[in-house]
Amino acid sequence: MNPGHTKKVRVTTISAIVLLIAVLIISVGTGFASLTPAELFRTIFGQGTPKENLILFEFRLPRIFVAILAGMGLAVSGAILQSLTKNPLSDPGILGINAGAGLMVVVYIMFFTVESSSSLYILPLFALAGGGATAAIIYIMSYKKGEGVEPARLVLVGVGLAAALAGATLTLATRLDMENYAFMANWLAGRIWGDDWVFVVSLLPWIVVLLPLSLMKSNVLNMLNLNENVAIGTGVNAGRERIVLIIMAVALASASVAVSGGIAFVGLMAPHIARSLVGPRHQSFLPLAALIGAILLLAADTIGRVVLDPSGIPAGIIVTLIGAPYFMYLLARK
Repeated sequence: MNPGHTKKVRVTTISAIVLLIAVLIISVGTGFASLTPAELFRTIFGQGTPKENLILFEFRLPRIFVAILAGMGLAVSGAILQSLTKNPLSDPGILGINAGAGLMVVVYIMFFTVESSSSLYILPLFALAGGGATAAIIYIMSYKKGEGVEPARLVLVGVGLAAALAGATLTLATRLDMENYAFMANWLAGRIWGDDWVFVVSLLPWIVVLLPLSLMKSNVLNMLNLNENVAIGTGVNAGRERIVLIIMAVALASASVAVSGGIAFVGLMAPHIARSLVGPRHQSFLPLAALIGAILLLAADTIGRVVLDPSGIPAGIIVTLIGAPYFMYLLARK
């Protein structure tokens, strides 16, 4: 990588970090109970009133951190899927992985309560099982002997399976009591429901472990994205690495949506934006995609809270309003 490109990557990444911090500050300060910049910084440094401490540390920051972590997880998951399938339209939501995770979330709350502390750690595992099973079905149905996985077939199978799973989810949801049905309706709409520190703690290990592992696999992704024969020639076990990377992508998406809600298009847009800014080299664009994913989801959640405060619009709906036209643009261009 030449020095000029290295500088561009560094400047772009630093700019994204600054933008994320700016969105975070705006998100903390806006809402039904707003905080001025002076009140915000005074509270951060331990000089706030009890009301300001409650707003910042109990209401705002946990939800903000869940949005940031989930945005990162969804963005990196989408980037991995796009590289493995060589399909620019791949996204955990579009391919039905989120829908599979959502179906298992409904199954979980039919038998258990989401209010218990243990559910916060078990729920992502249920979501992972649903997302993983969906990914396996999509891969099997899209695979054709002698041709491999064809990108257009993958999208069609994924969209069809997502619709079927969404129908199954709604059917099961009608058997829930009113309280659990309301929770599930908010989850399906993409409302970030994890608004306590325990949700941050339940999601954090998945992101802290899987994001660095994804970066460590950057060279493998570079090889697989170019040519599988070249990857095999350089000593890469393509079959094994592809399975490992798919598991990582499904785990990132499933854990993220289990806590944040059924949010699509973040995994589609963030990698595209990052790739257009710094190029296709995974060492450069994966960290940037994670930052852009966090910015997109946090900004969407902030806009949703402000537009119809205090009830708000789910972040998933705000992201969809942006992502659906972007998806159609990519579909028409390709």
